[in-house]
Amino acid sequence: MKTALFLALAACSLNALGAGPDLLPVKQITLDLANTIAMKTIEACRAEGYNVSAVVLDRAGIVQAALRDTLASRYTLEIAERKAGTVILSGVSSGEFAQARQDIRPEIDHIKGLIVMGGGLPIEAAGSLVGAVGVSGAPGGDKDAECARAGLKAVQEKLGFAD
Repeated sequence: MKTALFLALAACSLNALGAGPDLLPVKQITLDLANTIAMKTIEACRAEGYNVSAVVLDRAGIVQAALRDTLASRYTLEIAERKAGTVILSGVSSGEFAQARQDIRPEIDHIKGLIVMGGGLPIEAAGSLVGAVGVSGAPGGDKDAECARAGLKAVQEKLGFAD
């Protein structure tokens, strides 16, 4: 009896010490939503006369959608993906990260999948980071970021009500 009571108390104390469940529920961006964000981003840049690429990464930094406008340079795909990767690393826009961490820019730029330049924005749903969108090809990271903002604004209702 005492042994059973001891084991029960030990099991309860493990949960109190932070031992959590073995599986966690996570929010995951869908392919359809990623494609919509990428296309709306490109459409926003087209309206301004820019040929860009837009890449959407999921929360783990894996490509969900990658679109290159007809006349965008092939290199814009890689740059857009790396901008989005920086967002996944930092949790903030790549422009904010670039301003805050110029001290480590050379080192970060040599890490595969990352680049410290403006033009990448976080994708958040119900307070959780679910991915990032990176844009490259407009004349400046600030303009890339504006196109990304427009792409995210187009799906804001879906992101705002995600549970």
